[in-house]
Order: sequence, then C-alpha cells, then structure tokens
Amino acid sequence: MKIHRLFLPLGLFLLSASLVDAHAFLDHAEPRVGNAIKVAPTEVKVWFTQKLVLAFSNLQVFDAAGTQVDKHDKRLDQSEQSLLIVSVPPLKPGKYKVVWRVTSVDTHVTHGDFTFDVSP
Repeated sequence: MKIHRLFLPLGLFLLSASLVDAHAFLDHAEPRVGNAIKVAPTEVKVWFTQKLVLAFSNLQVFDAAGTQVDKHDKRLDQSEQSLLIVSVPPLKPGKYKVVWRVTSVDTHVTHGDFTFDVSP
C-alpha cells in the first residue's frame, strides 16, 4: 500500500507534464512576429509545435482598420501538417494583425495573435 502512495504523485506529475506538451503553440511565422518588412508577402505562414486539424483551425489577417484582408483560403502545408498558410492580396504599407485559433491532432485548442508591418 505504501509503495502505491509513493508512485501516485509521481504518476500524476508525469501525466500533467505530458499534457502540457500536447498543445499546438506558435513556433514561428513568416512574416516574423512584430517584424517590419519592405516587400509585402503573398502568404502568411505560421508554424506550430504540433500537427493541426484543418477543419477546426483558422488563420486570419486584418488591416489597421480591422478589415479582414486575407483570401479566406487557409490550408495546411502538404508535407508539414504543423504549418498553416493563408494567402493575402498585395498589401499596402501599414500594420497588419494575424489572428489564429488552432486545434492540434490531440484535440487541444490554442489561440493568439501577432502583428507585422509593411513599410512604405
């Protein structure tokens, strides 16, 4: 009985540690988070730490006025299921906000946003 009591806290600790690693968090993006770029991108690409479920994931780009400017064509990269992509039209100089909400293959949901600037 005493041995089980010792291993129960250890088991709970290991289980909670593995659950923390199970979420899809933003790894990096292109354009880079907070970056000022001179050439407007044709796509916004966001890499996550886990593979994603496209049907339950979203990636949107908004201009400084809050208008959605992406082409509503979110997709996962065929060879890298942790890379979410959306196309954008030619972007004018200004600040843009990228908003994401993703579901990883283990069904955990995460969300966030970041900005980038297109310089004149």
